[in-house]
Amino acid sequence: MPVKQKSNLVMFLIPSAVGILIFMIPVKFQGTWTILVKILADFISSRLGTLLPLLCVAILTISAVMAAAALLGASFIQNRPLLKECFTCAPVWVIVRCVGCVFAWLTLLGAGSGNPVLSAIAGPDQGGVALDLIVGLVIIFAIASFLLPLLLDFGLLEFVGALLTKFMRPLFRVPGRAAVDCITSWIGDGTLGVMLTCNQYEGGYYSAREASVISTTFSAVSITFSLVVLDQVGLLEYFGVYYLLICLVGVVCAVICPRIPPLSRKKDDYLVPGRAMAETLPAGFSTSRQYGLSLAMDRVREHRGLGEFLSSGMKNCVSMWFGVLPTVMCIGTLALILANYTPIFQWLGVPFLPLLQALGVPDAAAASTTMIVGFTDMFTPSVLIAAAGVSAQTRFIVAVISVTQVLFLDEVGGLILASKLPVNLPELFIIFLERTIISLLIVCPVSHLLF
Repeated sequence: MPVKQKSNLVMFLIPSAVGILIFMIPVKFQGTWTILVKILADFISSRLGTLLPLLCVAILTISAVMAAAALLGASFIQNRPLLKECFTCAPVWVIVRCVGCVFAWLTLLGAGSGNPVLSAIAGPDQGGVALDLIVGLVIIFAIASFLLPLLLDFGLLEFVGALLTKFMRPLFRVPGRAAVDCITSWIGDGTLGVMLTCNQYEGGYYSAREASVISTTFSAVSITFSLVVLDQVGLLEYFGVYYLLICLVGVVCAVICPRIPPLSRKKDDYLVPGRAMAETLPAGFSTSRQYGLSLAMDRVREHRGLGEFLSSGMKNCVSMWFGVLPTVMCIGTLALILANYTPIFQWLGVPFLPLLQALGVPDAAAASTTMIVGFTDMFTPSVLIAAAGVSAQTRFIVAVISVTQVLFLDEVGGLILASKLPVNLPELFIIFLERTIISLLIVCPVSHLLF
């Protein structure tokens, strides 16, 4: 093998192996299964401590001020590509960033004491929850942004794509490379998977339909948080069957949802034409492995070294910080206000009552009130049902549904809406409903066998 070819092979193998180790290999740390990137993020967060809320509020303030300046046509933003990409957005998103900034300041300053209106915004169960969430996201976004190029830029996706297209395309209607997004979401965290999908869509490797499918059906809740949810409802002894059921539901949703509207109506248009990988073996290749390795080598040859690596990481980081964090703060707080101060989610849950009764769910009325509230926050349904004094079977059903719904607005849903992914809020809600119904049709019959 020529020296140059050996060098390219090493440049494919080492960064890809490191990326897999960091993002996709579960490790046991302090008695809990997690991934290395999460351990690193938690370590840095613990060292920064009380500075993190201030950092988040500073980021949201910069985002709001700069987005408003961009809307007014500030030349210093328009003349700099990175600033223009980060801060130029539609008026509605400028409003979202500004409102998120206001919510963050009110929460940080504890403005809710003594004022019922401000308390509804900045209280611990509304703005407090949202601020805690972005505090948890800010470091992992930064670390993941600089390390994701290990998965993206050194040929791993091309290699995996060639190997798995024959499996992924007929089953899920997406390219084989989407398996990496799926594993990253499933083992690591749903936000990491969405970040990976955003990068691939903006780079022209996924079509609008493929990116929409991957971001809404391959995102998953980490094993660690699934444990937290099950512990909240007091059923940790069922974790084995619980997580197997989550995996089954996730796969079934990923098979069905791409084949029905709104996902089935998305077009196969690309932001950057011509980069999608061919899904049949070209002449001269006898195996998918051989073709995948060739594509990986081509990808390595295109890479421009450390400068491109750092530039890609910086672009990812500022996009996540200034675009996604304000959206999560704004939409998450508003959704929690609606959940905690209005009966709207109870009303929206009423149509589920006949279905729950038909499926033989005990305490169907209590369960119905949790069905839609999961669109705002994943943890709220388990909190509500744990306090409702219902049967173990009902608590188990709600614990599964709250995890398999996935598209909660205060994290994954907010991230999708704030990105360039072609999914809007009504479509996100419809997909959420589809996932909920599919989950119920699987979980409820199984629960009768368990309880």
